[in-house]
Amino acid sequence: MTTPLTDFSNGLAAAVEKGGASTILVDARKRYPASGIAYAGDLVLTADHVVTREDDVKILLPNGMAAGATVAGRDPGSDLALLRLVEPALTPAKTSDAVKVGQLVLALGRPSGAGMQASWGIVTAISGPARTFRGGLLDEYIQTETTPYPGFSGGPLINTEGEVLGLNTSGLTRGSSLTIPVKVAWRIADALAKYGTVKRGYLGVRTQPVDVPDAARQALKREQSHGLLILWLEEAGPADKAGLLVGDILVAVSGQAVGDADDLFSALNSDTVGKSVAVEVLRGGRPEAIAVTVGERK
Repeated sequence: MTTPLTDFSNGLAAAVEKGGASTILVDARKRYPASGIAYAGDLVLTADHVVTREDDVKILLPNGMAAGATVAGRDPGSDLALLRLVEPALTPAKTSDAVKVGQLVLALGRPSGAGMQASWGIVTAISGPARTFRGGLLDEYIQTETTPYPGFSGGPLINTEGEVLGLNTSGLTRGSSLTIPVKVAWRIADALAKYGTVKRGYLGVRTQPVDVPDAARQALKREQSHGLLILWLEEAGPADKAGLLVGDILVAVSGQAVGDADDLFSALNSDTVGKSVAVEVLRGGRPEAIAVTVGERK
């Protein structure tokens, strides 16, 4: 006969076992190895800051077998890197984007050949967007009570079913760890798998936040208190070619309201590069929609 506490304990152990089946040891830097997540049969997603070698990356699989890998792509701004194995040998992680504050979660790592390590706690906050000190912008991030032991960076945060909720990293904030949710991390990983980098769009403008006048808000037919005043246009840049003017107030891109630089950065994601998007501006207090072909930031 088991007790509720024993059942609870066994449930956590089972979740760790399930999550551990896609948790990888990544040896790509001096001193301490780190962790990674099986993203595809031949791809491991990990934290960029733990990868200091492009080649001769050593991987330890969940079954204890060693494998070699190289860097397939990296995005320092979001602290994500994708490693490619010489031969497919992985079972991709099962994921879930169902996460809420108060949920019981476990952080996993495989920082040594001795096996899995785990810590548990609850989700304390789901926040974002936020600018990282590496220059990136996370649409969303998760904070938890779990303890980020050495070597946990790049490893998964899982739910009690063993499904991956996100990737843990200590490389985006000073002195603490956070989790990049699956819906953000996997989108970036998709771009890394295709292009080796994350394309970021740009309009070729210099702006500053301004208040949207009351009369203009009525013309917009929505509640929006801030926009971006265009102060400068890059000659022959995307915005200049499209006919935007100094003095225009940028208020939306592809229907997404833009009130500050982070909003604009988020709106010009990799999917917009090279495509024509509707840029809404206030010109003389009246809204106008102008088609702009988004450039790629170099």
